Amino acid sequence: MLKLFQSEFLKLRKSSIWLLTLVSPVLSALFRLNNSMYDKLDHPWLLTFALMSSVHSLLFLPLLTGVFSAFLCRYEHVGGGWKQLLALPVTRKNVYFVKFFMVLGLLGMTQILFVGAFLLIGLLKGFGAPVPWKEIGWSVFSGWIACIPLAALQIFVSAVWTSFAAPLALNVIFTLPNILIVHSAKYGPFYPWAQPFLGMMLHSEDSFGSLNMPFETLFVVILGSFILFFFSGLLYFQRKEF
Repeated sequence: MLKLFQSEFLKLRKSSIWLLTLVSPVLSALFRLNNSMYDKLDHPWLLTFALMSSVHSLLFLPLLTGVFSAFLCRYEHVGGGWKQLLALPVTRKNVYFVKFFMVLGLLGMTQILFVGAFLLIGLLKGFGAPVPWKEIGWSVFSGWIACIPLAALQIFVSAVWTSFAAPLALNVIFTLPNILIVHSAKYGPFYPWAQPFLGMMLHSEDSFGSLNMPFETLFVVILGSFILFFFSGLLYFQRKEF
């Protein structure tokens, strides 16, 4: 598997996928800069994080999950790439695992860069209060964990469909309803595109709907979704003829 990871890095080394990890942190930071009414309120760090993470996790993070997955499978869909790759002494299971973990790695890098953009905003605004590292760290980690089922679903779709645009279009179509679905206690937790938002948002006593759900319950839903999507995709990939 190590050689497969090295192969993926070589293919992506000079690609634009690394720049995509900057898209959400930069746009979320610009969104916060244009909302100066939060500057003089109490708890500026938490309010800034809540504002930035709402845009980041509601829209950009689900979209990037689909983009990363489609990008990682694009090379194999061109010129019989899957046949050439699978003709090597590698197993289909390992190939699928590496593609999936590469998506998670890119998402993790995006989360780290998001924290960097968040801290930069605090420095530019001159926030005097200490950074609430515990709340921020847990939120960022939870958001990354909540992306796992969606990553499993997206790598499944991207590996199956030869078209680069089709998985992206599907991802956009299902991301847009997030604005309505995330607040539904009945449907929000089970909607893969809404789970990054639910995992990342800071809960409070004023939370309502799906935001009131204990993280333990959300974790069970995320784990179940991951098992369903990942192993369905792996089974199909192992049987698919290329």
